[in-house]
Amino acid sequence: MATSHLGVVAPAPSPIRLLLVDDHPLVRDGLRARLEVVPGFEVAGEASNAEEARALLDELHPTLVLMDVGMKGVNGIELTALLLEHEPSLLVLMLSMYDNPEYVQRALQAGARGYVLKDSPASEIIAAIEAVVAGGTFLSPAVSRRLFRNQTPRPVLSSRECEILAALARGLSSKHIAREMDVSVRTVEAHRQSIKRKLSLEGQAELIKYAVEHAGKLG
Repeated sequence: MATSHLGVVAPAPSPIRLLLVDDHPLVRDGLRARLEVVPGFEVAGEASNAEEARALLDELHPTLVLMDVGMKGVNGIELTALLLEHEPSLLVLMLSMYDNPEYVQRALQAGARGYVLKDSPASEIIAAIEAVVAGGTFLSPAVSRRLFRNQTPRPVLSSRECEILAALARGLSSKHIAREMDVSVRTVEAHRQSIKRKLSLEGQAELIKYAVEHAGKLG
């Protein structure tokens, strides 16, 4: 409790409740040790997979989820999208060994508010949590350098969209692509529409042209 100059006792601010999601117990132990001693932080729980994380989300109502990227089964990026679909106000901060720009872009596209490397000093992880809770975003400096190294990064496409672009570059029709990928023609057409929207392409001719010009960079 804090006392104001008028003698009124003000309630203490609510702690930042953290949910740690990582499939390595040693990593979770290390994070807990680093974070539970920080004033204003409360490690509310831990999860080792998507199923546990979804159950604890409803039970614990965390402020922020520290999410591992490279988990088995449902990975952290996919799980982020699932959790935010269930709880849109949830804050998610990715914690990863990988500074791959593709992972970073996909994580942010999924709704993560930041991306921090696991070998970052504790002060950086704490700063990232505080920045995200305050309504901002946070990228580890090493991640930012790699992400913005190119002045014109390519738009974020999913791996399946890249596969479809590569198939279009080979001259395949939607029907042939559907057969090759064992999906419906409607699914292929939906991906084509998504690609055109992301790349701001007007029609099929522009889509094919883009696919052919970028064929060597896809996948």
